[in-house]
Amino acid sequence: MVDVDKLSALLPCKGHFFERNGLKQHYLNQGSGEPVVMVHGNPSWSYYYRNLVEQLKQDYQCIVPDHIGCGLSDKPGDNAYDYTLKSRIDDLEALLEHLDVKENITLVVHDWGGMIGMGYAARHPDRIKRLVVLNTGAFHLPQSKPLPIALWICRNTLLGSILVRGFNAFSSAASYVGVKRVPMPKAVREAYVAPFNSWKNRISTLRFVQDIPMTPQDRNYQLVSDIAAGLEAFKDTPMLICWGLKDFVFDKHFLAEWKTRFPNAEVHEFDDCGHYILEDARDEVLSAVSNFMAQHD
Repeated sequence: MVDVDKLSALLPCKGHFFERNGLKQHYLNQGSGEPVVMVHGNPSWSYYYRNLVEQLKQDYQCIVPDHIGCGLSDKPGDNAYDYTLKSRIDDLEALLEHLDVKENITLVVHDWGGMIGMGYAARHPDRIKRLVVLNTGAFHLPQSKPLPIALWICRNTLLGSILVRGFNAFSSAASYVGVKRVPMPKAVREAYVAPFNSWKNRISTLRFVQDIPMTPQDRNYQLVSDIAAGLEAFKDTPMLICWGLKDFVFDKHFLAEWKTRFPNAEVHEFDDCGHYILEDARDEVLSAVSNFMAQHD
C-alpha cells in the first residue's frame, strides 16, 4: 500500500480526486487566475512540479494531475485500465472538462507529458495560450537518435519487466541519473520512488515504456504522427523551452527537433543538467517560467 498521508505531506497543497470509469485520479488544484496545467512523465508524479506550483500559485490556477498508475492515483491492473497514450490524453481532457478549464491554458510538459499534453492541445488548439517545454517530445524518435539500450531492454524483454516491476529499477535509476549538476538529496530521491513501492504499483512505469511506438505496426504510432503534425497549429503560440543537455533520452536530438519546429521559441539550455531539469536547474527554470508568463500575459 502507498502511504497516502505521507505522500500528500510532500506536496505544496492539499490534493483532490476525480473519479472516472470507476478509477480515482489524484490532482492538485491550487491558486486562481489563468490555468497552468502541468503534465508529468515517467517515472514521476505531481511531486515533480511542487516548486513550480509554489512559484505560480499566487497568480495562477495550478493544476497538476497524477496519471493513473502514478503518484496518489489508483494503480489498476490491465483488466481495469488501458495503459496507452490515448487513455492518458482522454484522462487529461476529462479532468479539465470536469474543472471547466477551457481557455487561456498554459501547458507545462515534461517527458511523456509532452506527448500527452500536446495530444490534448491538438484536440483543442484554441484553448492553449502558452507552452512550456521541459525535456520531452511530441513526435517520433528523431532519426538521428537511437533508442537507448536500457529502454530497449525494459520495452522488449522479460528481464526488463522483472527489473522494472520486481526491483523498481527504472524509477530508482532515474532518481540518480536524472540529475547531473547536483545529486538528489536522499529525501527527494525517496519521494520520487515512494508511489512505486510494489510489483502491483509499478505497472504504469513498465507500461509507459512498452507503449513507446517505434514502427507503424505499433499501437499509437499513428496517434503520435497525428500529434506531431498538429504542432504546426502552435507555431505562433509563445513557447519557453528549458532543457538539460545531459538527459540520456531527451537529449540534443530532441531539442534540435523542437528548435526546428519552433524557431521563435525562447530557449534556455543547461549543459550541466539532466532529465529532471526542475531539480537540476530549479532556480533558473522557475525564474525563466515566471518571466515568460509575465512577458506573455
